[in-house]
Amino acid sequence: MNSAAAGSDDLFVRVQRENFSLDQELDRVRSRSTRIGGIATFLGVARDRSRGRDVDRITFEHYEGMAQKKLREIRERALQDFDILELLIIHRYGEISIGENIVLIIAGAEHRAEAFRACQWAIDELKQITPIWKLERTPDGEVWVEEHP
Repeated sequence: MNSAAAGSDDLFVRVQRENFSLDQELDRVRSRSTRIGGIATFLGVARDRSRGRDVDRITFEHYEGMAQKKLREIRERALQDFDILELLIIHRYGEISIGENIVLIIAGAEHRAEAFRACQWAIDELKQITPIWKLERTPDGEVWVEEHP
């Protein structure tokens, strides 16, 4: 792959502190191919309750470099194993307030079924293999979340 292609692919796999625009990211995927007829999205948002406890704030930490590498592997495997035309993955890190965006996955395909399948597989795989950890701040103290529902 040439460096220009690698650079453009970096826009489709990102670990970043700042928020993202759902509309802008949808347009990014849509612009990859006029054959895209179905787009499935997963948007993870910070919620105020987890495992029966109130949550005030969430902090995500990641293994710099390795998290991006794992997300790139997920994208490459999805493009190979599913009949999709594009897959975008963004995960935020740092402190995230309740109601803010955390993770976005967008799968673009000719047909909806493969877009849905790839999107669900990608978020499930991300939760399993990506070195990103969640610290929830509750009224009773801080709790590292280890399970991945």
